[in-house]
Amino acid sequence: MPGTSKGEHRTGLLNGFAAYGMWGLVPLFWPLLKPAGAMEILAHRMVWSLVFVIAALLFVRRWAWAGELLRQPRRLALVVLAAAVITVNWGVYIWAVNSGHVVEASLGYFINPLVTIAMGVLLLKERLRRAQWAAVAVGLAAVVVLTVGYGRPPWISLCLAFSFATYGLMKKKVALGGVESLAAETAVQFVPALGYLLWLSAHGGSTFTSEGAGHGALLAATGFVTALPLVCFGAAAIRVPLSTLGLLQYLAPVFQFVLGVVYFHESMPPARWAGFALVWLALGLLTADALRSARGTRVVVVSPRVGTTPDSAPDAARDPAPDPARVEA
Repeated sequence: MPGTSKGEHRTGLLNGFAAYGMWGLVPLFWPLLKPAGAMEILAHRMVWSLVFVIAALLFVRRWAWAGELLRQPRRLALVVLAAAVITVNWGVYIWAVNSGHVVEASLGYFINPLVTIAMGVLLLKERLRRAQWAAVAVGLAAVVVLTVGYGRPPWISLCLAFSFATYGLMKKKVALGGVESLAAETAVQFVPALGYLLWLSAHGGSTFTSEGAGHGALLAATGFVTALPLVCFGAAAIRVPLSTLGLLQYLAPVFQFVLGVVYFHESMPPARWAGFALVWLALGLLTADALRSARGTRVVVVSPRVGTTPDSAPDAARDPAPDPARVEA
């Protein structure tokens, strides 16, 4: 990126690997929270995430955005919608991992870029290049093959992919930073989540205090597990190009897939391998097209001796700011 030193670029890459690595390894964490059910884990994740991000915002003293948001009802409504959609995404993902569907959950994040492209065409009237049309077509074929392989549509994958793509669209319109956005969304989630936990405790169904201090600490750590990768991603986003982040984003579902097959020993019959192979082919087409497009729009900077500096390059030719909504898991 223009004006970024090698040291800064290296720091950005390390933070990028850390963020996507943590998102990729998170299936190892959710089973540790048993015997808590998916709903209880989800509620704790909402409550403790807000606690964590408020502490982070107090540290950096960054609050001006909150007042601006409250004065804009349309943006506030989009935050509420984003909070509802990510609640579905988080809940389905936690349930899928703890119910033995890690591989199918990883598929959701593999096909998420394809769903995002399809939503761009249908909702934003975007025009696709031939390679992108080909990738979407291959992705649809993969869903058909996987439906045959599973004996049903891969609804977990589709739910994760569509909810995450919708979430990304909402966050793009709200245009808040990663930590600020998470603070706003978890503030919306906090009251119903806390109400559910109090109700659960009153009816003897809470595991927060009944399973020992270690279990309670792990439930509280859900806020840390949610927010820390986002902080690392934010550090990476300002230091490395969007094209690099686009490649790094595939680390998370790759790690999840490997964990599902190797660590959790989930079944992978030939039809599922074929479906995943088609998905990977579609992602390969998208990646090659994105890299080719990035090379085509690269700006040649004229020497400062003729009055041009890197800062005078047209805004449209610079790397756009990455959307943190596209990576949150």
